[in-house]
Amino acid sequence: MSMNNAPNVFLDPNANRFQVNIINEDHDNNETTQEDVGSDPPHYEETSFTDETHNRLRISYRPGKRELYDNFRQNGEKTEASLHPYDTHSKMYYLQTFGHNTMDPVPKIDYYRNTGSVSGNKLNRPSLLEIHEQLAKNIAVSTGSVERVANGESSAGDETAASKEEENKTGFVKFGWVKGVLVRCMLNIWGVMLFIRLSWIVGQAGIGLGIIVIALSVVVTTLTGISMSAICTNGVVRGGGAYYLISRSLGPEFGGSIGLIFAFANAVAVAMYVVGFAETVVELLKESDTLMVDESNDIRIIGTITVVCLLGISVAGMEWEAKAQVILLIVLLVAIVNFFIGTVIPTNTEKKARGFFNYQASIFAENFGPDFRSGEGFFSVFAIFFPAATGILAGANISGDLKDPQSAIPQGTMLAILITTIAYVAVAICAASCVVRDATGNINDTIVPGMSCNGSSACGLGYDFSRCASQPCDYGLMNNFQVMSMVSGFGPLITAGIFSATLSSALASLVSAPKVFQALCKDNVYKGLEFFAKGYGKNNEPIRGYVLTFAIAMAFILIAELNTIAPIISNFFLASYALINFSCFHASYAKSPGWRPAFRYYNMWVSLFGALLCCGVMFVINWWAALITYAIELFLYIYVTYKKPEVNWGSSTQALYFVNALDSALALTTVEDHVKNFRPQCLALTGAPMVRPALLDITHAFTKNNGLCICCEVYTGPRKLCVKEMNSGMEKKQAWLTKNKRKAFYAAVAADSFRDGVKSLLQASGLGRMKPNTLVIGFKKDWRSAPATQIENYVGIIHDAFDFELGVIIIRISQGFDISQVLQVQEELEKLEQERLALEATIKENDFEEGKRGICGFFKKASTLNISKHETKESTINTIQSMHVGEFNQRLLEASTQFKKKQGKGTIDIWWLFDDGGLTILIPYILTIRKKWKNCKLRIFTGGKVNRIEEEKLVMASLLSKFRIKFADINIICDINIKPNKESWKFFEEMIEPYRLHESCKDMTTAEKLKRETPWKITDAELEAFKEKSYRQVRLNELLQEHSRAANLIVLSLPVARKGAVSDYLYMAWLEILSKNLPPVLMVRGNHKNVLTFYS
Repeated sequence: MSMNNAPNVFLDPNANRFQVNIINEDHDNNETTQEDVGSDPPHYEETSFTDETHNRLRISYRPGKRELYDNFRQNGEKTEASLHPYDTHSKMYYLQTFGHNTMDPVPKIDYYRNTGSVSGNKLNRPSLLEIHEQLAKNIAVSTGSVERVANGESSAGDETAASKEEENKTGFVKFGWVKGVLVRCMLNIWGVMLFIRLSWIVGQAGIGLGIIVIALSVVVTTLTGISMSAICTNGVVRGGGAYYLISRSLGPEFGGSIGLIFAFANAVAVAMYVVGFAETVVELLKESDTLMVDESNDIRIIGTITVVCLLGISVAGMEWEAKAQVILLIVLLVAIVNFFIGTVIPTNTEKKARGFFNYQASIFAENFGPDFRSGEGFFSVFAIFFPAATGILAGANISGDLKDPQSAIPQGTMLAILITTIAYVAVAICAASCVVRDATGNINDTIVPGMSCNGSSACGLGYDFSRCASQPCDYGLMNNFQVMSMVSGFGPLITAGIFSATLSSALASLVSAPKVFQALCKDNVYKGLEFFAKGYGKNNEPIRGYVLTFAIAMAFILIAELNTIAPIISNFFLASYALINFSCFHASYAKSPGWRPAFRYYNMWVSLFGALLCCGVMFVINWWAALITYAIELFLYIYVTYKKPEVNWGSSTQALYFVNALDSALALTTVEDHVKNFRPQCLALTGAPMVRPALLDITHAFTKNNGLCICCEVYTGPRKLCVKEMNSGMEKKQAWLTKNKRKAFYAAVAADSFRDGVKSLLQASGLGRMKPNTLVIGFKKDWRSAPATQIENYVGIIHDAFDFELGVIIIRISQGFDISQVLQVQEELEKLEQERLALEATIKENDFEEGKRGICGFFKKASTLNISKHETKESTINTIQSMHVGEFNQRLLEASTQFKKKQGKGTIDIWWLFDDGGLTILIPYILTIRKKWKNCKLRIFTGGKVNRIEEEKLVMASLLSKFRIKFADINIICDINIKPNKESWKFFEEMIEPYRLHESCKDMTTAEKLKRETPWKITDAELEAFKEKSYRQVRLNELLQEHSRAANLIVLSLPVARKGAVSDYLYMAWLEILSKNLPPVLMVRGNHKNVLTFYS
């Protein structure tokens, strides 16, 4: 076997291509093969028994390009610029991919992009129809278009270069994982809690429980980080942060509800952090006695100035904001390092009096256990500390501004959690190892010989702080919030750290809130918020969102009292964490093939535990705030669910719907049918649902929330056109059902004949136990003018339904069901209206232009008006001529909506002549429990003997009462079998006359010839054999006219025609005469299996 690598391949000036070559299997060239392959391992191929075994295909690499290909495989599209997936010939229509002409393209990422992709253009691969159908010949295609098709509109390298050029041209600012995620998360997690509350927490809980408090908080954030990493790496992440992650995983209901409160929480968080900053500044002003007005107003003034400055930085652009964040992080890191340096600098007398003694084993041992005071406990201390661990979504919230969110968010977030956790634990241990819990601050409280002490670690170090047990002291871990400033090497640096922590968190929140809100508004989940979706500048900055966030922050800064709001904000963040964890669990649980996160270190049950833990922490922090959060979220969830935004994000909720439906369908197959659970499951031959709305409405009336309804359409004609039309209309017609709130499915088949199509539907429709058991069709009004094949198909469908043991319902209304003509006229009128509006707009523009040209314009305008008058006259004449057509269409339209209206007080007359298992009585009963038909009473008509009328009534009443079916009246009809009057019978004979053979009046040869030529005609023998049955149908119509002419609906037993005995036209004549000139009629025949029972 040799590799046919010609020299010109290696001399190709385009060294960045790999190509496909033919491998010749030849035993004479084994040496060449070994020389070419060298030390590469042998290649094994499957044995083929075709004649093409010598034309195998294999990829050959140019020298030094094996590594390039491996890199391409590992990194996907990152090296796409250096590869051409396939070669093309610019003057040929078909692509040369595998050594022969084909339209099949090789795999390419651009085929999988969304239409609005910002990272590249979406390309359309050849459709299956284009590849599957016979190749068209003599197609004239220009070279340029061929190259675009062949190369996917542009080569991969050109596209990458073009996208880079676009970025440079427009000035996009994209951040890596360090500046975009790590820095932001660290700054947001490290808050003022690190500097002014951590020492108090470790004083209350001790080192042991203090570390557990920190660890428990970190468990929550770490589990959320893991879940977030899994979601982020399951596809491209756009802007919107937590909202984007949750909405694309759980759908718009959860995403929309949490997105709004998360954006609001970030906006209020700006006020919280700014007020924290302002309070620190006011404390400094108090120390130097330089207050401007008073404490509250100074907080408002300083807070307002601060938030205006932060807004300026944010509006200036993400690049400036990122630079500010880096500077603040440097200050924060210097402050933390300054604290650790201070712990090893030898202490002085003043610091000793305040409780700082450097590292002492006795202090570590004394502070290791808890010492809860002032009603504090483990959970209250945890509730105070936990907000310090939040902030892990700071990087995800600007996901749209990251170069590679899929790798940046997991990497940056998890590393930020690790670094900040180490810092928290280290600061807690160091502070508790150097500073005692209580100190007086008095340098004279030293121990002198002979003086008794309380045995604390301070006593061993020469100080007596025992009076702190009886009176409050101002220093020590428990009393002094400025312990870090005291311990540090240079106190002002800690103040700078506090400023840095508050301002960085405020800045991160000020950026996050508008970005999340903009993403929410772009998705149009809430209809009234589109105004805030607009972005400005090179980075699509949400300036309007910034202004809104600024206004919210200002409102809360001016209140200057956030003690009641703060717990709600923390709970809003926790609700987001809970839903992120739940999103990861839900996506895994749904087992969707689309759930393939690149981040593998997650577990669905761990994510569920994280979600429950977040919910538990919400109640631990503040139970009433948790209830408020859930109430707001539930309200927004219900609102979005009710509004049903038109989005499809392939959420795990959709996947779970499918899984649940599949499981339920499979579980249903194990349950045997029982008569008590029978429900009509209808296959309605509506065609397109919008064409026969009345047929769908009446069927839907007894299947809605009760049984299966499938609207079916059969396409006949040239197969290619039928299949194309059918495929293009499937989604549209199902969408029409959904839009019109019809709980039904749409199914279509392409077949050689109408009967064959219906036969396929009767056999294959449904799933498991959810299969149709009743066929619903409209009465064929035009049977007398239709071709004989159509009548044969129509009656044949009824025979087929009975063969497959389905019940049959034939529905007849006076105007018929088909309103396709009306729909066509409406469509044409809409087009004409659009054209008229467009013409009027054009005339107005022309008038405006001509008006500028003086008298010439005036005469042109007059001529235009004259022409329009003539057109109006002509259109008026046409309208008058089509008045009768319009009146007919109006009547047809009214008839098509008659079952949508609420039926007034009246009756549903049931002519239960034959026992078919009970379907004839069940259908009208179901109608009476519907809102539209509840005012109608059931009247029962059945056959009986003259001398047993009362007994027959009692028997029927007893039967119906056992079935628990209420009725208004029972009528026993005794004269069904008498002959109809002469006029009625004459009408029937005249109706069937064109379809009779009259063979008895002809000689035998002629009669036999006529039978062969027109087998569908009614013979004299057949008419005589079924004369009594024909009498009965005519007589029944007379009785129906007499008793049920005023009924809202008539339900009567459908006569059954014996196959091969009753001709199609005679059967159609029976149906015609039976239901003629009556209110809406349902002719029903069950499959003669019980659908009613009186057993419990």
